[in-house]
Amino acid sequence: MQNNNRKVFDTIISRTKIYLGIIFILLVIICVENIKFIIPSIIVYGILVGYTFFADRKRKSEISETLQDLTLSVDSAAKTSLINSPFPLVILDTDGSIIWRSSKFISEFANIDINTYIDDINIEIKEQIQDRIKNQNTNKDILKQIQIDSKIYKIMGRYVNFKKKDRKNKKDYMIILYFIDDTENIKLQKEYKDSKSCVGIIMIDNYDEIMQRLDASEKPQVTAQIDKNMYDWANKTNGVLIKSDRDRYVYLFEQRYLEEVKEDKFSILDKIKEIDNKEKVQLTLSIAVSNEGTTDKEKYKSAQAAMDVVLGRGGDQAVIRENEIYKFFGGRAQEVEKRTKVKARVVAHALENLIKESKKVMIMGHTNPDMDSIGSCMGIYRLAKTLDTNAYIINNEDTSTLKSFKDTLEKDPEYEDVIINKEVALENFDEDTLLVIVDTHKINYVDSPEILEQAKKIVIIDHHRRSADFIENVTLMFQEVYASSAAELVTELLQYAEAKIDLKTIEAESLYAGIMMDTKNFTFKTGVRTFEAAAYLRRCGVDIIRVKKWFQSDLASFNLIADIVRNAEIVNDTIAISIYENVDKNANLICAKAADELLTISDITASFVIGNTGEKVCISGRSIGDINVQVILEKLRRRRTYYFSRSTS
Repeated sequence: MQNNNRKVFDTIISRTKIYLGIIFILLVIICVENIKFIIPSIIVYGILVGYTFFADRKRKSEISETLQDLTLSVDSAAKTSLINSPFPLVILDTDGSIIWRSSKFISEFANIDINTYIDDINIEIKEQIQDRIKNQNTNKDILKQIQIDSKIYKIMGRYVNFKKKDRKNKKDYMIILYFIDDTENIKLQKEYKDSKSCVGIIMIDNYDEIMQRLDASEKPQVTAQIDKNMYDWANKTNGVLIKSDRDRYVYLFEQRYLEEVKEDKFSILDKIKEIDNKEKVQLTLSIAVSNEGTTDKEKYKSAQAAMDVVLGRGGDQAVIRENEIYKFFGGRAQEVEKRTKVKARVVAHALENLIKESKKVMIMGHTNPDMDSIGSCMGIYRLAKTLDTNAYIINNEDTSTLKSFKDTLEKDPEYEDVIINKEVALENFDEDTLLVIVDTHKINYVDSPEILEQAKKIVIIDHHRRSADFIENVTLMFQEVYASSAAELVTELLQYAEAKIDLKTIEAESLYAGIMMDTKNFTFKTGVRTFEAAAYLRRCGVDIIRVKKWFQSDLASFNLIADIVRNAEIVNDTIAISIYENVDKNANLICAKAADELLTISDITASFVIGNTGEKVCISGRSIGDINVQVILEKLRRRRTYYFSRSTS
């Protein structure tokens, strides 16, 4: 009886229990006072308990019915919202098959073969589905963008798990995809991006030289022609061109025209060359454009840095710096030899001071060194020794081209400990060591990149056009693209040094050999200053016959190069392309010689020879015409990793 009462009371809410308890106590008191009321009290109390239990059950039933009605209403509303979704909606099975499409989906894509797009989407998301099911990561939304006809949709999706009737104990998944029209948003984003500014700097390379040659009456006419062509070109992009100096312009235009500028390939470069003057000297431009930075000031600084690259490559070209990538245009004009030697004197004086301030000097060239590289090292070595500073030449490779020279060098005991490898150099390198790099300015082309990382003071002497991967934070740079070779530049520095340089015969001959190699026996890229440098070295006791012997090759090598030349294919009547089939660690040197030899064939203005070192593919490019092989090789370089031989244009 007590257990039954307890169950009854447990079903009643707590407040009712209190009331019944109070009534029970009052009835007990009445019964104690008068025994006659015992039976009526029991009857009354039983009726109250029964009614209370009945009322409580009824109230709970009403609440349950109300909640059930509410649930059904919400479920119905959800189904109605799903069916009448304002967005096109589709439900897919895990295998990519369509389970259901909303009415909006059907009407939106009524005139479009949507199945093709769905199939493409399925292919892309199937792997995601399997991966997420495997990793039990089905709570993550799917986000994707796709263009359907002329509209762009943002696809948002969600995985849903459910149990199929025939697979009660296993969960399956389906995905609900919403197609949200994002066309206007994309247009706004594009408009915002297109409206951003690009900043360019334009310089006339040889303005001073041209104006000095012109008559006073002709100067205003040439200047007016230059300005007219420049403003006409800028107007094509609705840009603003501001002449900040007599030979310098600032160019502002919206980014929406950047692709047009690329497609135009900076036609202004050729337009300026067509300006006629009595001296018949072509005007050339250097152009640098950048869109990097959040403000116009930052973009201008970026354009200035890009302009340094253009000028380092010899001018007469344009560069666009975008997303930290340089894209070059033009660069077909021959470098013009500068008549003034002021810079050589200034650099020579500055280099002397740097050497004097350093405890030791380490000199290195590029990988796979040639005579220009090693000869330039020998010249800087003699300058350092003249200034009573210990100097060492870093050389890690024994190439076949330097074998004869090194055999001669070994006969002189002074150089026994001068040429060292990178391991010895690293052990002796410290903060007071000056690093001089010759015949290259590229980070990945120096003989020992590890030494470069440690160097605090760096000097670069080079004659190549500047590439995008140039060495930064250089203390002193002497980079003149007009020069025939690095050896020519070093010879000029030796001539104009304040200290009296007494070159040893082997040092003078190595410098002479460097000039001779890069000029192809004084037939290519040879200016007045080249012959002046050669004459200075000749006075230092150069034995031309001995130098000539350094370049002699054995019969096997000659036949190998002849085979490469024999197998060359001619493209467009002027470009020779050949392949060195053998896997050879010296393939880059053989390819370079073969490329040079191909240029001796009539009507050939450019040559490319491809080889295999066993580790990498090497491509050697040479040119004597309007083709800039450096630009071609740089484009290839961005796609693959190669060894690149230097181009002659």
